[in-house]
Amino acid sequence: MQHILLTLCARGGSKGIPGKNIKMIGGKHLIAYSIHHAKNFKKWLEQNNLANVKIELSTDSTEIIDVCKLYDLKTEYIRSSILANDTAGKQDVIKDLVLFSEKKNNVKYDLVVDLDVSAPMRTTSDLIEAYTDFYNREGLDVLFSVSEAKKNPYFNMVELNEDLTCSISKKPREPILSRQAAPKVYEMNASFYFYRRRFFENDKMYLFGNASIYSIKHECFDLDHQIDFDFLEFLIENNRLNFPIK
Repeated sequence: MQHILLTLCARGGSKGIPGKNIKMIGGKHLIAYSIHHAKNFKKWLEQNNLANVKIELSTDSTEIIDVCKLYDLKTEYIRSSILANDTAGKQDVIKDLVLFSEKKNNVKYDLVVDLDVSAPMRTTSDLIEAYTDFYNREGLDVLFSVSEAKKNPYFNMVELNEDLTCSISKKPREPILSRQAAPKVYEMNASFYFYRRRFFENDKMYLFGNASIYSIKHECFDLDHQIDFDFLEFLIENNRLNFPIK
């Protein structure tokens, strides 16, 4: 049976939206949505005898720890200040938590699944489908969630040249006259990432290479700015979502 680690990473120093990870939205703290999804996914994996699952929290904030206790998620791990600054890479943060949890629980994980607190618009079904896809593709090191891009570099995205003229960002072989005719492209929505444990054994971790995507069909985006938070709050409070964010 596999061993799977589900990680929730939530530092206390968010600048785009101060206090974002525990900010109230739809009647609960933002992080509660990801805790809910982690517990539902864990339940599905264990009920189907697919894996033994641990859920771990990475944070540098005692306030976030206290909020998570309200949703029955406790932690013994405190993120170091080096991994809690603005320049720390997310994969380094996850790796440190993996090593901590493996030592604490005397286990070597097979898969690591990170649920991004700032992109909660996933469903348990999304996680189940992504897991099934990833599990059946042994050659993959990483699988991450995306959405169809609203802009397309083959059609309506441009770059400035050195002479300050502009050109299409990704030049197609032949002119493309409509967005629908352009090759399909995706934007990373940051909602979740599946990793094989071997990914974290590389000295220089990377995202692309042996990586693939899971395309989320419903609305999904990460909360980088206050307007993103306000928009999600509007969708939740006005029942404009046609899927269970919980």
